[in-house]
Amino acid sequence: MIPYGRQHITDADVAAVVEALRSDWITQGPAIPRFEQALAARVGAAHGVAVANATAALHIACLALDLGPGDRLWTSPNTFVASANCGLYCGATVDFVDIDPRSYNMSVPALEARLAAAQANGTLPKVVVPVHFAGQSCDMAAIHALGQRYGFRIIEDASHAVGGSYLGQPVGACRYSDITVFSFHPVKIITTAEGGMAMTNDPMLAARLERLRSHGITRDAGLMESSPDGPWDYQQIELGYNYRLTDLQAALGHSQLSQLESSVARRHAIAARYDAELADLPLITPWQSPDAHSALHLYPVQLDPARTALTRRALFDGLRAAGIGVNVHYIPVHTQPHYRRLGFSRGQFPVAEAYYANAVSLPMFPTLTEAEQGTVIAALRHLLA
Repeated sequence: MIPYGRQHITDADVAAVVEALRSDWITQGPAIPRFEQALAARVGAAHGVAVANATAALHIACLALDLGPGDRLWTSPNTFVASANCGLYCGATVDFVDIDPRSYNMSVPALEARLAAAQANGTLPKVVVPVHFAGQSCDMAAIHALGQRYGFRIIEDASHAVGGSYLGQPVGACRYSDITVFSFHPVKIITTAEGGMAMTNDPMLAARLERLRSHGITRDAGLMESSPDGPWDYQQIELGYNYRLTDLQAALGHSQLSQLESSVARRHAIAARYDAELADLPLITPWQSPDAHSALHLYPVQLDPARTALTRRALFDGLRAAGIGVNVHYIPVHTQPHYRRLGFSRGQFPVAEAYYANAVSLPMFPTLTEAEQGTVIAALRHLLA
């Protein structure tokens, strides 16, 4: 089976993990700050805070921005459930903004219209979470301008987008947001097996993120509520979580950084071949914004129902039968049973639902061979003939 995504682990990655295993530290040691500082430098952010996974990063990012009961978080329906769940974890109310039909990212006109209505009825969001779907940045300058006008904070869910850029700056620089979150799941651009990182330029936010990932504990005497009993003392000054990354994972992530540019470049070469060889088929291939350089975590195509009677299910089953492990990204979050119980229903976000109805993610990973990609293209041609 040719999967839709696959990690690429080199001998250097293995050696880095073995070195960490043989060191004095395998949990909370020097590899973690080394990885944080290296990635922060790579993307142009002042601080990076590594955590167990991107969901944890989203959660503590919301907490660091004081999201809580009575507050509202808005995100995209075209995402994994974690982008919305992080608001529920904080006791906030979650809502969605429909997507742009070309980029599949949060629609700026839809956001602006919803904000105007929310201002009129007193239901403005405290936090907006734009999702850089498939690795392509949202229109962050426009979203940031709306944030300035309507007073909301911004968390970029860049789980797909490490290695991408927007308006000439790396995704993660936080020029247009308070916090940016990356994922290092095995099918992402780089991996720590499981892991994530929150980037920020605000030292106070960074300090709070660090505290929240580790039980809410501090050893800083200046933050303690009473004088420390001795050099061993620590105090839990707020409710935090055990969301820490290990040195083993950080060692892998630091090693993987050496592959970042080559991985994204290879993904673009694969996408260029798909674009060229699928152009005459009844498929809608991904649009790339001239303002962004996508990290191309995914290559989602849509069946064009105006040009073929083949259903998405038939295409999906046919490709799987041919040994091609396609997938679908994403089932709109508001249609999930838990969110329907919260009052959402099908039909509320029609652009996201229309995209989902015809979408299939093709194999996209840097070690995909020319022959394997040829197999994918040939199977698509056969099924869509």
